[in-house]
Amino acid sequence: MSSTVWRKSSYSGANDNCVEVALGPVVGVRDTKARRAGQLTVSARAWRSVLDRLAQDSGSHR
Repeated sequence: MSSTVWRKSSYSGANDNCVEVALGPVVGVRDTKARRAGQLTVSARAWRSVLDRLAQDSGSHR
């Protein structure tokens, strides 16, 4: 994933307390503060499942 574009949430602010995500057929997730430490890679389908679950959970807290 060396040529991949990594994106950081605009909600993270200036302190880098967040993760970065690289989207594609395989999705990469890495710690913004430790970019060289490696990344977690999952299928796009698995990433969609994570996002769907987060959306469900955030809806239940309203």
